[in-house]
Amino acid sequence: MSKSGIQFRKAEHARQETDFRCRHCGTMIPFNAPGTRHRNHCPRCLWSLHLDDHPGDRLANCGHLMEPIAISLCADGEWLILHRCCNCHVIHANRAAGDDHELTLMSLAARPLANPPFPLV
Repeated sequence: MSKSGIQFRKAEHARQETDFRCRHCGTMIPFNAPGTRHRNHCPRCLWSLHLDDHPGDRLANCGHLMEPIAISLCADGEWLILHRCCNCHVIHANRAAGDDHELTLMSLAARPLANPPFPLV
């Protein structure tokens, strides 16, 4: 992407510093909510948008919905939410935020136990 294209995308992102609505579940997310300036996903449904080429840059050309597919645990105990783009199938990891819906996080974490790839005896 040209330098002017990068500057345009940064300026476009700067203008979006207002409340926004999740494109998946429709929840209104106030811009001044905790973690919103760094948030890459909806705190209610955990869905995201494919916006980053590198964490935080907001420069990806895709812009499609990203489905939360799994939870990963870092060595320091921090939870990561793995998202897969519904369009280009790229997988990204985003840190779970303190105000994410706890039951939705637990449901995502329990998904492998609910559908094991082998029979449980």
